[in-house]
Amino acid sequence: MMQNRWQFWVDRGGTFTDIVARDPTGEIISHKLLSENPKHYSDPVLHGIKNLLGLKNDDGIPEDVIKEIKMGTTVATNALLERKGEKTLLVITKGFRDALRIGYQNRPKLFDKHIQIHEMLYDEVLEVDERVSADGKILIAPNEATIRKDLLVALNSGLKSVAIVFMHAYRLAKHEKVVARIASELGFKQISVSHKTSPLMKLVSRGETTVADAYLSPIMSRYIDQISFELGNIDLFLMQSNGGLTNAQFIKGKDSILSGPAGGVVGMVRTACDAGFKKIIGFDMGGTSTDVSHFNNVYERTFETEIAGIRLSTPMMKIHTIAAGGGSILNFDGTRFRVGPESAGAIPGPKSYRNGGPLTLTDCNVMLGKIQASHFPKIFGKESNQGLDYEKVEEAFCKLAKKIGHVTGNKKTPEEVAEGFLMIAIENMSNAIKQISIQQGHDITNYTLNCFGGAGGQHACLVAESLGMETIFLHPLASVLSAYGIGLAQMRVIREQSYEVPLNKKGAKKVNSLLSKLELNAISKIESQGIARSEISVIRKVSIRYEGTDTSLCVDYQTICQMKLSFESLHKKRFGFVFSERNLIIESLSVEVVEATKRSDPSKKNHTFERTTAIPLDVTKFVSRSKNHQAPIYRREDISPGIQIQGPAIIIDKTGTTIVEPHWQASAGSQGELILRFESGKKSPMSMNEKKDITNRADPVLLEIFNNLFMSIAEQMGVLLANTATSVNIKERLDFSCAIFDINGALVANAPHVPVHLGSMGDSVRTVALDQSRQLNPGDVVALNAPYNGGTHLPDITLISPFFDEGGKNILF
Repeated sequence: MMQNRWQFWVDRGGTFTDIVARDPTGEIISHKLLSENPKHYSDPVLHGIKNLLGLKNDDGIPEDVIKEIKMGTTVATNALLERKGEKTLLVITKGFRDALRIGYQNRPKLFDKHIQIHEMLYDEVLEVDERVSADGKILIAPNEATIRKDLLVALNSGLKSVAIVFMHAYRLAKHEKVVARIASELGFKQISVSHKTSPLMKLVSRGETTVADAYLSPIMSRYIDQISFELGNIDLFLMQSNGGLTNAQFIKGKDSILSGPAGGVVGMVRTACDAGFKKIIGFDMGGTSTDVSHFNNVYERTFETEIAGIRLSTPMMKIHTIAAGGGSILNFDGTRFRVGPESAGAIPGPKSYRNGGPLTLTDCNVMLGKIQASHFPKIFGKESNQGLDYEKVEEAFCKLAKKIGHVTGNKKTPEEVAEGFLMIAIENMSNAIKQISIQQGHDITNYTLNCFGGAGGQHACLVAESLGMETIFLHPLASVLSAYGIGLAQMRVIREQSYEVPLNKKGAKKVNSLLSKLELNAISKIESQGIARSEISVIRKVSIRYEGTDTSLCVDYQTICQMKLSFESLHKKRFGFVFSERNLIIESLSVEVVEATKRSDPSKKNHTFERTTAIPLDVTKFVSRSKNHQAPIYRREDISPGIQIQGPAIIIDKTGTTIVEPHWQASAGSQGELILRFESGKKSPMSMNEKKDITNRADPVLLEIFNNLFMSIAEQMGVLLANTATSVNIKERLDFSCAIFDINGALVANAPHVPVHLGSMGDSVRTVALDQSRQLNPGDVVALNAPYNGGTHLPDITLISPFFDEGGKNILF
């Protein structure tokens, strides 16, 4: 009977709430509504469920027709961004009241003239005279009477939530437990202790995570109580940032920050793997931003993330976000084209939305004919019954093209201007994918690009070409894939612990004992949520680093020899070298207990296909690489397996548009998925190699593209330097500079690191490049610290490496 009930999978986003439902017959239905619409409903999740059930807004939800509801929500994220969490007291070791405010001293926006420090989440600080040594020995025991008195004062002042963060509590939690017990006896509603919230080293990230948990958990609890009251006894599960589901009553504020994007990663992996693709790049492009992710047999997680100025030390899906979406605003600054980071949002939206908005990336596709107004929903204008406004878009691009020609002397057509902006956005998104793939040592030319989000299908082919990828996958529910992924997610419990021991027999024995304890704790937790022990699998991992460094890499817990080989292989792949003479240290451990029941894709049904050819609805033209192409327009549901659509073509469905660029072919899979492949034997026409007319005039499009490429190279240098450094000053304060110079020592691009070294670095480059006594060869690196030759002072060392042309004779940079 339970199998014949409704199931709802929900991604409650900041702008839209996406709902994917499975009705009692097994049919999959999707629904989208605004997350905030107080005139019509108080909660979008409940309202959307009632809509799909055919109920009125005032009706109650019948418990006997719904099996379960799985949800990801931005409630905690919004509270963090808007600083609308619970008033919180921070209890910390005496002498460290400002430790979290000071942080690591690095400046995320280095060149801002007006530095704005993020507002701290705690309202008051209570220092406790206690101390534990780094190896877990008690140096000063806390005075319980004093603590009780001070906590009572804070409670009476209105602080109901407390975060307890003591030095080295991950080693010895005794003092935190004492304070937590007293706080509980006094009646604090929320008590977060660092040894449970984030049992890892580093006071700042452990402390900020604990404060965030105390700050956000009450907000989540109240929201869950509100939803649960309406749902009665219906099972409610929430998505966690680590990609696993948990019963709603167990959710913590710190674990719900990126629940929606985490659902997108799960959906991206499960749908592509079901279709036979195992190496995947996730490309989720919406109206404001683009999320990218990487998958190769295992979910990639990060254990330290910064969101809204707060460092969260908790397992999260590894997702890289950039400010590039369909609503990204176009700008010409007199020299270069810029795309974003500002967004037109939903209101006023792009120029084509008939609401007085600016030109955006969406308008580029309208101008180029890749978005057809005649086949787009008529939801615009004062009466919400008009289509996209092509005329306004064309007028704006004509005006901009005239301005560009006047300023630069480069005369461009409106289509060339639009395509120039589009190419810049493509390179920006490609650079983002490089950061989570190529920068980590992965060759992605044989990967599949799983494209989802409202704007992804319009740009997938061009992004894939820019990266040398030849296969693209689009699921039928691509526009609501985060909600669908939440439906596919499994129950997960992750336990982690810092534990520094050498990688040897004695250390491995201690680690195995602690892993067993963590495993029992995790199994107990997942069993309490109704999952039998026979239905779970256990994954044990350890983070290993070289002695004297603090860059650890995560490997499976195996034999000592296997762990050593796995670590060295990863280190070689990531950094290009290994320290064969250095000892290895196990830094931390983690146990992941996963619901192992194999669930089939709930959307799979037996399809019957009658069509052997696809008949286009219409034929139009669009511009690609400065050429006009005749492009048929197809309905996605008309493309049956076995039918191949040759690009250029446009494929439309109810929720999105897919552009099949020239040299690409589209076909359908057995479950309605769309698979795009680059024609074999064709050379991928990379966007920058298209320029045939080289003149002495600077091209504003190429200037921006190469500026971004050079900046990306300089940033990758910085990532590598920080990861391989042993100096805390370099790793955490980022006290270094990385830059690219021409052969004459002129600065081409520098990454946003500490700029003090850049002033004389050009002199260092000139000293090396113009030294006739030394023959430089590819692969050479010169170390320089001489103050008379551009060095700043003796402890600062400049590394200078020449980059040659393809023949290896002439130095270019």
